[in-house]
Amino acid sequence: MDSVRPNPAPSKSKLAKTFHRVIHGKKSSKPFSNNGFCLLIPQEKLRCCESQHFDKEEIEECKEHSKNKAVMEAFVAKLFATVSSVKAAYAELQLAQFPYNSEAIQVADQAVVNELKALSELKHSYLKKQIDSSPPHVTLMLAEIQEQQSVMKTYEITMKKMQGEIEIKGYSISSLQNELQETIQNNKSLERKLNASGSFSILDNVKFSDVNPKDFIMVLHYAMRSIRNFVKFLIKEMESANWDIDAATNSIQNNVTFHKSNHRAFAFESFVCREIFCGFNEPAFSVQNDDSLFYGGTNRRNFFFEQFKKLKSVGVTHFLKQNPSSLFGKFLKAKYLHLVHPKMEFSFSGNLNQRKLVNSGEFPETEFFKVFSEMGRRVWLLHCLAFSFDQQVSIFQVRKNCRFSEVYMESVTDEIFSAAGVEFKVAFMVVPGFNVGKTVVQSQVYLSPITLPAKH
Repeated sequence: MDSVRPNPAPSKSKLAKTFHRVIHGKKSSKPFSNNGFCLLIPQEKLRCCESQHFDKEEIEECKEHSKNKAVMEAFVAKLFATVSSVKAAYAELQLAQFPYNSEAIQVADQAVVNELKALSELKHSYLKKQIDSSPPHVTLMLAEIQEQQSVMKTYEITMKKMQGEIEIKGYSISSLQNELQETIQNNKSLERKLNASGSFSILDNVKFSDVNPKDFIMVLHYAMRSIRNFVKFLIKEMESANWDIDAATNSIQNNVTFHKSNHRAFAFESFVCREIFCGFNEPAFSVQNDDSLFYGGTNRRNFFFEQFKKLKSVGVTHFLKQNPSSLFGKFLKAKYLHLVHPKMEFSFSGNLNQRKLVNSGEFPETEFFKVFSEMGRRVWLLHCLAFSFDQQVSIFQVRKNCRFSEVYMESVTDEIFSAAGVEFKVAFMVVPGFNVGKTVVQSQVYLSPITLPAKH
């Protein structure tokens, strides 16, 4: 049996060649490392390194593009700043014209021209592509400063213009207020003259032989104007005395919803009418018990028409001084003591001096009593005219919560009828109605809508 022989070991020369091939076969472009081994660099990095000169060209192009962009942004900023300057200069030109100021107009006009020239120069520089005159960041900063200054200037001019308009409006308001005060004073003067003289031209047309319902309606309207004037004066006095108007209104007409706040005056008007017309159907107007003593056995119609003629053309103050114990004086005394409560009088004047004078048969000359006595005079004239008719004249009242009737009533407010398909009831009567023979003079009422039951 043959013995096994081991393979012969490689020769030294073959092993040396192999190591030599590994170490010296490829030469690196990089130096060796400290430990004696070479660093192998991938081919992709080698190609990147070879193309570095192309990246430098792109960087230069990018820098150029950024520079051009910055130049253009600076140019646009300068353009807008110039436009703002034009607007500011034009605003200053407008301000100089109102009010007219020739020197300021010339200065502002030259400023507008200069800014327009600057705008034209920017246009030509853009067309010639000559806009890179200074570092962009400096131009941009200067343009922002210029625009802010122009905006501030425009704001200042606008404020001056508005301040001027406010002053003009103030002068106008002051002038109108002066005119209003003059008109009020003239009206008061005319009213005093009218009350002093007692003259009222249309009353002169009332003839005894031809007295008719139209005359009665005319004198009724004449009396109602005086009643409403007294109500306004009364409310004004209440407000000056710090009255609670809502509470006072509710004490006269409670549980009434008013459509507008100024409608509360109708409640006071209803109170005054109720008191001043109380006893109207009686010849003596409830001022004395025996009516026969009132007109002394003469023809009643003639007596009352003579009373009408006496008072229609005389001032009430003058008449009362001359005739303090007259029937009209007794009527006025009774109505004042009944209508004006002592607490009311004390809150208005701080004393009861007026009441003491009236109670003693004298008549004060205060503004309040003058307005009251003029109202009494006109109501007395209406009463005298009513008893001058050859047909019966009587007053009638309207009950609260009754349905509205167009025959016997008219609303003191028209806007309530704007709601279609709604029925109304009387919240309260403001002015009583009158029957003049067969003619009905409608009462005036304040209405409220009726809540109808829902239909099923």
